[in-house]
Amino acid sequence: MSIFLGNYNAPKLIIGNIPTPVGSFHEMTLQIANSETTMQTIPHSDRLQEPKLITSLPGPKAQALIDRDRAVTSPSYTRDYPLVAKRGDGCLIEDVDGNIFLDMTAGIAVAATGHAHPQVVGAINEQSQQLLHMCGADFYYEPMVQLAETLAAKAPFPQSDLGSKARVLFTNSGAESLEGALKLAKYHTQRWRVIAFLGGFHGRTYGAMSLTGSKSLQCRGFGPLVPGVTHIPYGTHASLDYLEQTLFSSMLPPSDVAAIVVEPIQGEGGYLVPDDGFLPRLRDICDRHKILLIVDEVQSGMGRTGKLFAIEHWGVMPDIIAVAKGIASGLPLGAVIARSEIMTWTPGSHANTFGGNPVACAAANVTLQLLENGLMENAQERGLQLQAGLTELSSTYGCISLPRGKGLMVAVDVCDEQDNPDPATRDRLLQDAFYQGLLLLGCGRASIRFCPPLVITSEQIAISLNILTEILKKYP
Repeated sequence: MSIFLGNYNAPKLIIGNIPTPVGSFHEMTLQIANSETTMQTIPHSDRLQEPKLITSLPGPKAQALIDRDRAVTSPSYTRDYPLVAKRGDGCLIEDVDGNIFLDMTAGIAVAATGHAHPQVVGAINEQSQQLLHMCGADFYYEPMVQLAETLAAKAPFPQSDLGSKARVLFTNSGAESLEGALKLAKYHTQRWRVIAFLGGFHGRTYGAMSLTGSKSLQCRGFGPLVPGVTHIPYGTHASLDYLEQTLFSSMLPPSDVAAIVVEPIQGEGGYLVPDDGFLPRLRDICDRHKILLIVDEVQSGMGRTGKLFAIEHWGVMPDIIAVAKGIASGLPLGAVIARSEIMTWTPGSHANTFGGNPVACAAANVTLQLLENGLMENAQERGLQLQAGLTELSSTYGCISLPRGKGLMVAVDVCDEQDNPDPATRDRLLQDAFYQGLLLLGCGRASIRFCPPLVITSEQIAISLNILTEILKKYP
C-alpha cells in the first residue's frame, strides 16, 4: 500500500524572482527554463502533515527486509529503531508498509531542503540525462565550477589579494573533508601537530578518527592512530587557559601545531554551544602562534543554524572549512573550503575520483539557492518555536533539561531525579517516539537532538512537541 504524502505546507521560496511553493514529488511536473536559476511552479495539494501508522511496527514488509539486511550488511552499522524507509516528502517518511513518520532527523542533518524536494529532484533529473560522471579532478564541467564559485563567494573569509578569497576541493563525505583539511593544514604550515576537542566527532577514516574524541568505541582496536593529535575539553575558557598556560609551555610547542580543529557547535558530542567568547579567543590564539583554524561545519553548516555557516554567529573568520551533509540535500558530496593563500598545494597533492560529481553538484547548486531564499530564515523561526516548546516541556517534566542550540540544531538532555545524565531513559524515549510515528536521534551521553529538514512547518513543530508531551505524561 502506497500513501500519497502530499504537500507539507513549506514556506514559499523565491528562485529567480518567481515564487515557488514547495510541493510533493508525487503528481509533480517540473519544467526548467533556459535560465539557470528560473524554475516554474509545481502543482501540489495540501494533505498530510503528521504521522499516520497503519500497522504494528515494524510491519511485515519491514521485518522481512530487516531480516535480509542482517544477513548481509556490516554489523558495525548502528540502527536505533526498525525504520525501513521507502520514500520521503518534505519532513515525512513513508516506510515499506505504508506507515508515515514525522522526521526530526533529516537523515542525520542531511536532507536540508526536505526529502525529495522537487526542485532538487528536477536538477538531478536534468543533470543525470546529460552527464553522470567525468572526474572533476582531471577534467572540467559547469556544475562543479558553479558550485565552487558560490562556496568561495559565501565563505566567511577576508578578501584576498589573489582575487578569489577562497578555493574549493570537493569530496564525497564529511570524513573525507576533514582528511583533506588536515592534509592541507600540514602541507601549508609544514608542522605536524594538531589540537582537537574532547566530545568532537569528525569521521571514521584514520585522520578524522584520530581527531575524534567522542566515544572510545570509535577508536578501540584501530590503533595506532595518526600521531601528534592532542585533545582538550571543548567550549570553555578554562580549557583554553589550560592550553595556553600549561600545554604550550610543558609538552605542546605552539610552533609545532599546524591547526586547531573545532566544531562551532559540537554535533555528536551533544549539540553543545561553546561559552561566549570561546571561538573568538580560539581565533586569537591561532593568530598569535600562526596556527590555522579549521572549522568542521559538516553538521552545523548549510543553513542549519539559520546562517550558512554556524561560525558566522560569532563573527569569526576561519582559515579552512569542512562541509558535507546538507550541501546536496542527500546526495554524497563534501568540500574543503580554504583561503586562497592557504590552498596552494601542487597538482597531484590531493584529489579523489568522485568528489564534485556533476549530479551531486547540480543538486548542491539548487540547494544553496533554496537555503538563501527562505530556508535559513525558516530555520531561525522554527528553531525559536522549537526551543520555546522544549522550554515549556522542561518546566513541566523534570527529566528534560532546558534546550540549547541555534536554528534547527537543537538538543535537550534527559536526566534522572538527581539531575544526572540518564541514557537509559533517553533511549526509551527515542523508542517510544518511533512507535508514535516521530523520528528522533540521540547524541552526547544522554541528549536528544532535533535536526529536521529546514522546510519544517510550525504545525509540524507543534505536532512533534505534542507527541513528546503525550509520551512524557506516561513516565513516572
